[in-house]
Amino acid sequence: MSILLLIGSSVAYWNARLAADTAYDRSLLSSARAIAERLYSADGELAVEVPYVALDNFAYDITGRLYYQVLDFNGQPISGYEDLPAAGPLVPMTQDYPALARFYDADYRGAEVRVVSLLQAVSTNTASGMAEIRVAETREARDRMAANLLRQSLINLGMLAVSALVLAWLAVTAALRPLQRLRHDVSERRSDDLRPIETDGLQREVRPLVNAINHFTGRLRENFERQRDFIAEASHELRTPLAALKARIELGLRSSEPEAWRQALREAEASTDRTIGLANRLLSMARIERGARAVAEGSAEQVALAPLAQELALALVPLAHARNIELALEVEQAFDVWGEPTLLQELLGNLIDNALQHTPDGGLVTLRLRGPALVEVEDTGPGIPPEERERVFERFYRQSPAGTGLGLSIVGEICRAHRAEISLHEGAEGGLLVRVSFLV
Repeated sequence: MSILLLIGSSVAYWNARLAADTAYDRSLLSSARAIAERLYSADGELAVEVPYVALDNFAYDITGRLYYQVLDFNGQPISGYEDLPAAGPLVPMTQDYPALARFYDADYRGAEVRVVSLLQAVSTNTASGMAEIRVAETREARDRMAANLLRQSLINLGMLAVSALVLAWLAVTAALRPLQRLRHDVSERRSDDLRPIETDGLQREVRPLVNAINHFTGRLRENFERQRDFIAEASHELRTPLAALKARIELGLRSSEPEAWRQALREAEASTDRTIGLANRLLSMARIERGARAVAEGSAEQVALAPLAQELALALVPLAHARNIELALEVEQAFDVWGEPTLLQELLGNLIDNALQHTPDGGLVTLRLRGPALVEVEDTGPGIPPEERERVFERFYRQSPAGTGLGLSIVGEICRAHRAEISLHEGAEGGLLVRVSFLV
């Protein structure tokens, strides 16, 4: 604001000076013309009778002083002050008035003066030529007029600036009033209140902001609800195997037979394995959510799936061999995808583990990489009926009592995080074919 006022003041000053110079230059030229009209020839010589009207133009101003000079054809003074300064060679003729006149500034008798030099064509009985009339005026009157104009301009500019500030303050206050109400509504809410903010009565310019906030809080509410449901379901899922494990241990302790102890320990070991598997999958779900946020925030990297799949297949060969299942890896076309390496390894691992769990002894599980960005896992198990293929991606959904209900759910979450499409099909030998298609 200060810079704008400074610029405005400078412009107002130069405009005031220009207006004062224009007004007084016109008066100077009028005085010079009045003197030029009184030139005459006397005995073959050029003479002048300076009229009082040439000085009356400045009679109202007692602070300024007026000087004049009249030169003949040869540049010799015939009237007025002899030492009045002449115009420099670079001073141009004025284009503002229909006259052969030049305006210029000079110093005369210790004061700054404004001078007009007017050329007037005249003739005598013996010669003809151009006479020059110079009229000079001190700058006191001009400066005072410029100061008055500047003062008035600054007053008008100040009033305009104050009015603009008041109007801007009123406009900003009126525009921010809905935001103040919105701030009050949000600050008064409880930390768990994620209801949408009402848009009734809000200005049109504010509604996009409120809609964006409502969209964000809606997504946040969905995440909280999913976490709450997950915790509740996880608690229920863990309570059952832990209760069964405790019951088997108590049953073994009540028996005095060593064989009963060994049977209780075997059953406890199997129950512990299932509980560990469930706990690991629950931890995987939490890890997937963190990885999904990282992918969404732009921390994904280019991952070559062929080496990742080979490393994972080698690690799971002993598990497949223990179950008398053949595990094969087919790389028809190697490709890279953008994602988080840990999540992609989790995706392949869960697909293979799910296939191994449902494939009978002597079966075959195949991990296949196909172009342009397709991953397939096919088994020779019983498959999944078409009516259940959508539900298997729900958390804790069990197709069989032995399942934990989290394997394909984890796969679905990872696919959503990487914007990949997953679909279930019937395999070539009646088993399950899981196909994951990444964006290229």
